Amino acid sequence: MRELIQTADRRQSIQTTPNTDYFTRVVPMRIANPIYDSVFKYLLEDNQLAKLIISTILGEEIIELDCRPQEHIAQIAVHSLTVYRLDFAATIKNAAGEYRKVLIEIQKAKFETDIMRFRRYLGTQYADVNNVRIEQGNKQALPLVTIYFLGHPLNYITAPVIRVGREYYDLTTNESIAEREPFIESLTHDSYIIQIPRLRQDHRSEVEELLQVFNQDKIPGVNKHILEIQEDEVAERYRPIIRRLHRAIAERPVIDAMDVEDEVLEELQKLERKADQERIEKEQALADKELALVEKEQALAEKELALAQQQRERIEKEFVLAERERERIEKELALAEQQRLLALLKNAGIDPNG
Repeated sequence: MRELIQTADRRQSIQTTPNTDYFTRVVPMRIANPIYDSVFKYLLEDNQLAKLIISTILGEEIIELDCRPQEHIAQIAVHSLTVYRLDFAATIKNAAGEYRKVLIEIQKAKFETDIMRFRRYLGTQYADVNNVRIEQGNKQALPLVTIYFLGHPLNYITAPVIRVGREYYDLTTNESIAEREPFIESLTHDSYIIQIPRLRQDHRSEVEELLQVFNQDKIPGVNKHILEIQEDEVAERYRPIIRRLHRAIAERPVIDAMDVEDEVLEELQKLERKADQERIEKEQALADKELALVEKEQALAEKELALAQQQRERIEKEFVLAERERERIEKELALAEQQRLLALLKNAGIDPNG
């Protein structure tokens, strides 16, 4: 009897004790969505994680990193809307002792003004007198590297991560040149473009493994602030990233900032939709005006054609009348000639009928 009771207790224990391994395996971790500026800023505030992220994207070891988000303010007077933009810039030193300035841009939605904004910002960085290093008493401009996180896909390229690299070539021989010149390095730059909508579930590289924390397919519902990710599916070296993003969802300032970003994005989209609608209406009005002008010109052409037709008919009628007049005159001349001949015969005593 005691053995039966012990067996029953063991069965009850098995049935009522939760399988912690099971829950650990299947319950995803909720993390803040790093596509938001505020979350990305929170993530990069951890210098080691910033170094890990940038070194993985660049594919090289980073020895030193000084990362500072730069806040820019833009006022949209029409709607009294103040837009705060965060641009991320980091000065890095790689294992070879080379210093560079890394510029990071996150763009959640596509706007027509994006390209010009990126160009202006890039021009500002090239012109910034602080983007230099003092080497042997001489100022050396820091070479730039740009990283763009796009929340929208490009038109033609489907690769999720694109590297636009510079190469030196001898134009005469087309041979690659290995040496690097400060003059060239200071005036040209490499770029990395990450298409977040094209990130895949299957990770084929280290950088894709890292970037799964940006995959918007991991949004569990309508709340775009949150992603769900299986921690055990993330490589050990990248787990500190998702753990920090997990902590971010408990940070009230971060959550509030995401709400503000949503409001700003919605307002900007409204402004762009309104601008598009106004542009369409303006183009439609111009097209209507041009169509009316074409119709007016067509009516004028038809009127001129009708006048020309009338003129042609009048000329043809006058030609017919002239032809009849010519025939009448020829007939009268023939009759007169006949009478003249008859008169000559008669005067000569010749009977024309004889």
